[in-house]
Amino acid sequence: QLQLVESGGGSVESGGSLTLSCVVSGYFYKQYSMAWFRQAPGKEREGVADIDSDDNPTYADSVKGRFTISRDYANNTLYLQMNSLKPEDTAMYYCTADTSRGILKLYDSGGYPNYWGQGTQVTVSS
Repeated sequence: QLQLVESGGGSVESGGSLTLSCVVSGYFYKQYSMAWFRQAPGKEREGVADIDSDDNPTYADSVKGRFTISRDYANNTLYLQMNSLKPEDTAMYYCTADTSRGILKLYDSGGYPNYWGQGTQVTVSS
């Protein structure tokens, strides 16, 4: 059983940067894939980035080149470095974990990651 706690959200101006963190408690298997999702008011939840058990990242087209996902096993933490932020990046961001190799593909095919955090709000002003 894992518990995920996100932090690092806030308000920034367009073009700014933020780094989100997700601390994982419980038994943090390297075999778990992890991912970031986001949901803006009135919009569907979407996958942003995931990282598999071999630390291979996958990104949504909307964030490629701007966001970087990484994980620190020593500190049981998942990160999302967000640069060149745009107003359309405004959303609640969620950390997830699952034993499936590709969480974004899992979600796109109708699956649902097993573990979710409570979310952290990111607001980007123009």
